[in-house]
Amino acid sequence: MTQVNLVAETIPKIRAYLVALQDRICASLADVDGTQDFIVDDWQRDLGGGGRTRVLRDGAVFEQAGVNFSEVYGDALPPAATAKRPDLKDRAFHAMGVSLVVHPLNPYVPTSHANIRFFVATAESSEPVWWFGGGYDLTPYYGFDEDALHWHSTAKSACDPFGASVYADHKRWCDEYFYLKHRNEQRGIGGLFFDDLNEWPIEQCFAYIRSVGDSYLDAYLPIVARRRSLEYGQRERDFQLYRRGRYVEFNLVYDRGTLFGLQTGGRTESILMSLPPNVQWRYNWQPEAGSGEAQLTEKYLIPRDWLQLASVD
Repeated sequence: MTQVNLVAETIPKIRAYLVALQDRICASLADVDGTQDFIVDDWQRDLGGGGRTRVLRDGAVFEQAGVNFSEVYGDALPPAATAKRPDLKDRAFHAMGVSLVVHPLNPYVPTSHANIRFFVATAESSEPVWWFGGGYDLTPYYGFDEDALHWHSTAKSACDPFGASVYADHKRWCDEYFYLKHRNEQRGIGGLFFDDLNEWPIEQCFAYIRSVGDSYLDAYLPIVARRRSLEYGQRERDFQLYRRGRYVEFNLVYDRGTLFGLQTGGRTESILMSLPPNVQWRYNWQPEAGSGEAQLTEKYLIPRDWLQLASVD
């Protein structure tokens, strides 16, 4: 089978998986919240394609959860997609993916993000160039070793069938990507991140993104269950809102998905659903020494091998 035919045959399978993944994640999150359901917002892109945005607001567990499916195409890839691949400039493209961000109400429950995407760039004079990207990462406000170990253990289990070095490579890439250069600070405790994935056959790459996508709920929901009922006060809430500011800074300054959506004329409301509904900045604020707030940056927002915790225990 030619590369053109193989890609054409795989695209409907990828689309079907992504739509089903969005449905499954939304159903699980709504069930955990127990008070609110997702609104569904179908949209069309004038330049080609569209999507389905689903958002849960003001729940008992989740202050806001947004889960996007989008499929867009056009005559030329935007700068966000060709910054590291200048050879693809001016190629037509077809892109689809699921992207989600969950902002819990309780400050002891971490924010989580996941993304699974597929791109293909085409030109009349050459074979199509395709690749997958995605991963997931965790952004706690108060750190717990148990949560970090569970998150990374689940991520490693999703990677292991695809090679001994895959988890380590994609974990390292996540640490490097979710980094706020202007703050000299990690966004969270990491997880998995990969892009330009095409070194395996397309069927194997597709199997890998399914493994990552299918493991997200297994990684996140047990943490939500452990932390959702912990008591908190205004101090913890204020710290959560302050730390959410870092999330906003990363998404608006560095995130390639946000830039890609805006540069391709995507739907702004859907692109920015990743931003938290409430946030605050405090000028030159410093945590009290020895506090849980100080521990976040001193212990948890530092790249490390979280799986070593298992051997320590």
